[in-house]
Amino acid sequence: MSKTTLTLNARLDRGDFALDVRLALPGHGITALFGPSGSGKTTCLRVLAGLERQATGAVVVDGQTWQDSARGVFLPTHQRALGYVFQEASLFDHLTVEGNLRFGFDRTPAAQRRHDWRHGLELLGIGHLLQRRPHELSGGERQRVAIARALATSPQLLLMDEPLAALDTARKAEILPWLEQLHEALDVPVVYVTHSLDEVARLADHVVLLEEGRVLADGPLAQMLTRSNLPLARGDSAVSVLQGHCSGYSPADQLAVYDIDGGQLLLPQSRQGVPQPGTRPRLHIQARDVSLSLVMPAQTSVLNVLPAVVDSLTDNAPAQVVVSLRLGADGQGATLLSRISSLSARRLALAPGQLVYAQIKGVAMVR
Repeated sequence: MSKTTLTLNARLDRGDFALDVRLALPGHGITALFGPSGSGKTTCLRVLAGLERQATGAVVVDGQTWQDSARGVFLPTHQRALGYVFQEASLFDHLTVEGNLRFGFDRTPAAQRRHDWRHGLELLGIGHLLQRRPHELSGGERQRVAIARALATSPQLLLMDEPLAALDTARKAEILPWLEQLHEALDVPVVYVTHSLDEVARLADHVVLLEEGRVLADGPLAQMLTRSNLPLARGDSAVSVLQGHCSGYSPADQLAVYDIDGGQLLLPQSRQGVPQPGTRPRLHIQARDVSLSLVMPAQTSVLNVLPAVVDSLTDNAPAQVVVSLRLGADGQGATLLSRISSLSARRLALAPGQLVYAQIKGVAMVR
C-alpha cells in the first residue's frame, strides 16, 4: 500500500454551509477529523460514503476512483467497499450478535471477501457475546459489535462518526482500549470523527483540523498537537504525544526507562504489569504538567527533568503562556509543550533559543 492512497477533494453548497476540502490522507492508520460542531466533519464522511450525491470533486481509495464529477463517475454507497460506524450502534434487534455479523458478511460479494465474518471477534473481544441480542449488551459492547459488523464486510475504508459520543464515561473507558488494540491490527485506513481531544491523542496517527467547512491544517498527530498557532495547543487539554521505547526496568524501584527523542523518562510500572524491553507506547504529557527552570533542580521529588530549548512562546489567555520546547540540550529532540503563567514567563525572561529544564510532573502511557 502506498503512503497516500486516500484522496478527498469535495465541494458542497447548502446555502448556509459550504464544504470545500482537498485532502491527501495516509492509506493506513487512523485519520481524525477534528473541529467544532458545524465544521464539516460528518459531511466529509458522508461524501466519502457516497451519501452526498450533490457533492462535486473526487474520491479515490487505494487507487480506485469512487467518485470523479469531472469524468461523470459516481459509485453509489452499496458499491463502495466501506464500513460505517455511527454514534448509535444501530444493530438489528431481532438478530443475535452472530446474526448481525453474518448479515454484513453475507451481503459482501464473495470475490471481495478478504476476511471471514469472525475477523473482528478476537480484535474486539466479543467472542463470548455471539448468542446475545442487542438489548442484552452494554453500550460499549454494542458499539464493539457494530465495529465488528463493519469489519465483516472486508472494507477498504472504515468510517467512524463519533463512535463514543453516545457512551457515558465508564463505557468510553471500556471501549477505548479495544479501539487502541484494533488500531494496531487493522490493515485498512480509518477516518474517525470526534469532538474529543483525548480520543485524538490516544487513537489518531494523522489529524485534519476543520473550521467552517475548510481545512485549517492537517498533518501527523505529534506535529498537530504541538503547533502553538493552532487551537489544539491551547487550553486545559493541550497535550504532547511522544513515542517511547522501553530500554530497561528497575525491579527495586518498579520504574521503567523509556527512551524518547531528546532524552529518557522514568515511569512507574503500569497496570498491565512489568513492561517488556522494546515495547513502544505512546506517552502523553499534559502541558499544564510541565514546569520550567533556568537551572537544573538539585533537590526535587520530580523524577523527570529534561534539558530543552525554547522554540516559541504564545500568549494563552487568561494570563498564561504556551511555551513550545525542543527536547535536548541542543534543541534537536521532540517537541514538548509547557503551559505556565505569564508572570512566570516574565520572571524567567524566557525567549526563543534559551536553554531551560522541563520538570515533567505526570506522564500517561497508552497503547
